[in-house]
Amino acid sequence: MNIANNWKDYEILDMANGEKLERWGNVILIRPDPQIIWKNKSFPKKWEMANARYNRSSSGGGGWKYNKKMPESWKIKYKDLTFNIKPMGFKHTGLFPEQAVNWDWMISKIKNAKKDINVLNLFAYTGGATVACSYAGASVCHVDSSKGMTTWAKENLATSGLADRPVRFIVDDVVKFVNREIRRGHKYDGIIMDPPSYGRGTNGEVWKFEDNIYELVELCSKVLSDNPLFFLINSYTTGISSAVLENILRLNIKKEGKITHGEIGLPMTNSKLILPCGIYGRWEK
Repeated sequence: MNIANNWKDYEILDMANGEKLERWGNVILIRPDPQIIWKNKSFPKKWEMANARYNRSSSGGGGWKYNKKMPESWKIKYKDLTFNIKPMGFKHTGLFPEQAVNWDWMISKIKNAKKDINVLNLFAYTGGATVACSYAGASVCHVDSSKGMTTWAKENLATSGLADRPVRFIVDDVVKFVNREIRRGHKYDGIIMDPPSYGRGTNGEVWKFEDNIYELVELCSKVLSDNPLFFLINSYTTGISSAVLENILRLNIKKEGKITHGEIGLPMTNSKLILPCGIYGRWEK
């Protein structure tokens, strides 16, 4: 498992009973997590420190309960990158800290490349990977169907001092956009995708991971450059093995390179416990 253990502004303080106690800068949140099936808290007193807790509703959805005063939004840093954080609906904060392992990997690949790198970031959300690749010196095309998330990504780029970097922000359905890029003959040296388990595009197009991921990777292989650098697939879809992502990459990317797969996770402070947070498949030159 690849563990995101280089954070200073984020940490898991404890986890039990389907919840994790997290520190985001100076703010402490309690959020649900389906992987936490054990009952015993390691540090019961620490839970009293929480500013807010996200409670799931038995009828679906849920909401935040605020225990202490906290800002509506705030900033946290990861190395030289800075991100804007705020509690959202459905427990999210606008950032997945475990993805830092992929940011580090992409930054190293781009910085060590002996040419200019053009990256396509699909289902790009609030732009964690966009900020990382831009920081490393790549030109980035950021694609997401949500206008609000794309605005947030622009703010993250500016907060990290990268507003003048070559980033193209596109609000569109991913499949439609990639098909247009194929027709235009546009090519990319790196492709990142973080598709949802289920979602809808800008015009109500239905996306289901199990039904659509293979065809999307097959489609994206047509916009890879002749000498590409990497192809990264992230997934949080329950029941899918990372070996499935490796197989999909192996079947679709015929260029010579290395394929790896595995889990990513977050450590708990003052503990040997690791929280599994998703899977990845990587092709790299």
